[in-house]
Amino acid sequence: MKDSADIRKILQSWPYDPDKDARLTQGEDGREILQVRTPVGLEQYELDGRPDGARPHDMESALEFYLQRLEQARTNDSEFKLGQRECNELFSEGTLYYFRYVRLFQLKDWTRTIRDTERNLRVFDLIHEYARREEDQEFLEKWRPYIIRINSTASAMLALEKRDYQSALSIANEGMKKIEALDDLDDESFQFERGHSLTALRELASQIEKNRPLSELERLEHQLRRAIDRQEFERAAQLRDRIRDLRKQQVC
Repeated sequence: MKDSADIRKILQSWPYDPDKDARLTQGEDGREILQVRTPVGLEQYELDGRPDGARPHDMESALEFYLQRLEQARTNDSEFKLGQRECNELFSEGTLYYFRYVRLFQLKDWTRTIRDTERNLRVFDLIHEYARREEDQEFLEKWRPYIIRINSTASAMLALEKRDYQSALSIANEGMKKIEALDDLDDESFQFERGHSLTALRELASQIEKNRPLSELERLEHQLRRAIDRQEFERAAQLRDRIRDLRKQQVC
């Protein structure tokens, strides 16, 4: 009997809910996969390699293929350029990774989100430097602020899961610096993404700063200010001594 390709049972067991439309599950061979429930069907992504499972040029991805060609050109001291066809291939492939990392971000899979956004940033860099046509060089740049924001946010959230508040704050601030340092583009999408991304990272940094536990020094300084406000001068003097000793220890 011919195997059925009808997926109605899957759809019936997973009713469409826009707030819960992505999940990690297992394929028939036990591998982990990403599925997305749409209003009319189902999307499925591989979690390793290309999201569609393809192997262009018999390699993991077109990006890996062109990076290999770049290294060969450097070894042979020859020119390396990406024509329109090669750029279009990389654009299309990058879109697949974008679809995947958006869902991974939604599922709070920070590690894989970082992996895929870093991967696509390598595509941005490769095309910007080596595309033969200027329009191809600039095509992706309007979205660079957005992908930096997603990468920085995922990295900061991963640090927060480890309760490393200082690293999370540094990551958010570094993301803002990268976006602020980008060359200005006379492009509406770029202007919007840069402004929105900076606002989002500032809010993230503010929340990290607000929620992070105080260090011992910060706690003592807070107690000192409160003692002074209450005119508890003997306690204030004791706190000053403790703060001075702690700072000396930090210097040593």
